[in-house]
Amino acid sequence: MDLNKLSSEEYNAYVKSKAQPSPLGRNMVWAFVVGGLICVAGQALLDGYRALGLDEELSAMAVSITLIFVTALLTGIGIFDRFAKHAGAGTLVPITGFANAVTAPAMEFKHEGLVTGTGAKIFTVAGPVLVYGIAASVVYGLILWLAGLF
Repeated sequence: MDLNKLSSEEYNAYVKSKAQPSPLGRNMVWAFVVGGLICVAGQALLDGYRALGLDEELSAMAVSITLIFVTALLTGIGIFDRFAKHAGAGTLVPITGFANAVTAPAMEFKHEGLVTGTGAKIFTVAGPVLVYGIAASVVYGLILWLAGLF
């Protein structure tokens, strides 16, 4: 069968006949369990940092830093992607998913050099988030500063 000579409808029917159905219910439950376990780990870290004497704000900051560091480290040594392949969407808990999304492109293109590889690709996903986040914080800061003048 020459796939290049099929019409759109024939091609879609061919793809549908070859595609395996996704176990949606099982995937949703598994994502919930994995995401929940990541959140439980975050809560355990928060409780641990509080027990070490950090206040609530510093504890929360330490948890974020720890989760980002561990995810980036596991991504860098190739463990997080293998875990995510089996864990599914549960690993997309915002902070771990974002840390992986920033680290993975940088690791993938490290062979192109520190500047044109790692340095450029690390901002593929993070760039827009950082740009809009920083821009929003500047605008909010200016508004608060102006409000303080009056």
